[in-house]
Amino acid sequence: MFAYHLKTAMTSLRRNPVLTFLLIGGIALGICVSTAFVTLRHFYTKSPLPTKSNTIHYVRLDSWGDQPWRNEEGSVPDQITYRDTRALLRSNIPVRQTPTYIASMFVYPDPKAARPFQPNVRLVMTDFFDMFEIPFEYGGPWTKEADAKPEYVTVIDHATNEKLFGGANSVGKTIRLGDRNFRITGVLAPYRPPMRYFDLTRDGFGEPEPIYIPFNLTEPLQIFSNGNNSGWDGKRADTFEDWLQSERIWVQYWVELPDAKTKAAYSDWVRNYITDQKKLGRFRRPIHYELTTIPGLITEWRLMPSGVKAMSVVSLLFLVVCSLNLVGILLGKFLARIPEVSVRRALGASRAQIFWQHVIECELIGAIGGIVGILLSIGILSVLARFMQNGEALHLDGEMLLLATILSLVAGLLAGIYPAWRVCSVAPAMQLKVQ
Repeated sequence: MFAYHLKTAMTSLRRNPVLTFLLIGGIALGICVSTAFVTLRHFYTKSPLPTKSNTIHYVRLDSWGDQPWRNEEGSVPDQITYRDTRALLRSNIPVRQTPTYIASMFVYPDPKAARPFQPNVRLVMTDFFDMFEIPFEYGGPWTKEADAKPEYVTVIDHATNEKLFGGANSVGKTIRLGDRNFRITGVLAPYRPPMRYFDLTRDGFGEPEPIYIPFNLTEPLQIFSNGNNSGWDGKRADTFEDWLQSERIWVQYWVELPDAKTKAAYSDWVRNYITDQKKLGRFRRPIHYELTTIPGLITEWRLMPSGVKAMSVVSLLFLVVCSLNLVGILLGKFLARIPEVSVRRALGASRAQIFWQHVIECELIGAIGGIVGILLSIGILSVLARFMQNGEALHLDGEMLLLATILSLVAGLLAGIYPAWRVCSVAPAMQLKVQ
């Protein structure tokens, strides 16, 4: 029966091409706009690491003197000091942990390959790569022994490998950073996450850094942070060691806590550490610290651009309006075939069969309109991506394709359910008598 109704619906659509074009175009327009803007909202709100949404936590400590951070009661600084970083590294509770910050260093390649350039370099522990599921093209992270010594090792990204080594496997080769040679242990695969989720303190939608080196090289090489850097005590730092021991905050700290029990144990450890520091005259305010997940930070720091959520709601309402505007067209089309429907009813077709015949026709319109709308939305998203800093990562994923399909079927049903009910509720005896 379904095949018969589908065949009848296709015959009906071919009977009046102009009317069919209007119906499909109305659905396609609504699906195009709603899919594009809902996808944009999904892009900003989805978890960058779905498998670790609740296990990776960002550590913040309120070490900000007598006044609240940014003079906002209840707020907590967005980074921590170097001396607190060293203390946190002593905990063996997290399954993985890494402090991180960015610096700026000159790269001196072979003169035949490229000129010297000065990229941002991210300092991390080896756990960083497994915590954030960074993909590798060649090799892998350096070892924990390389962290501990520390060794002059590095991981470079795909673009840097293309620039310096022509894309060949460069693991084991060296590059010169500053006045030191670093051995390459791994080359990252091409990847562009929708968000630079491991550093949301500055430009969270920027590109990941091209070069990574061990965090423990901070002291031997006296590497200053090139990222956000702020403090509260106003003391002058005349030497690099003074700067490290100051109350300035410039390090981001991440831990991986696989379950609630581990998180509770780590929370107690941090609380005890702050209590000990209070005895030394630090952490003057009431104990306040946060262990926040990546989705929690995105929400708390309001990283989604203003207006995106409103536009997604408006786009869905636009789809509803497009569907309701088609009700009149479908009603006129269906009522025009009442004589045909009356004959079918007289020959034994039930009211339900007539109803489902017309509903299937509406759903066919919705499905075709949905396909056209999805194709148009891909075009709109490609245009939007050109004006976005991280537009390379904006695309329709499987979840959004499924949503667009459901929306197109709902739109077809919304537009056609009333006309289908009207045409099947007309008494056939009256129409046959007139005929």
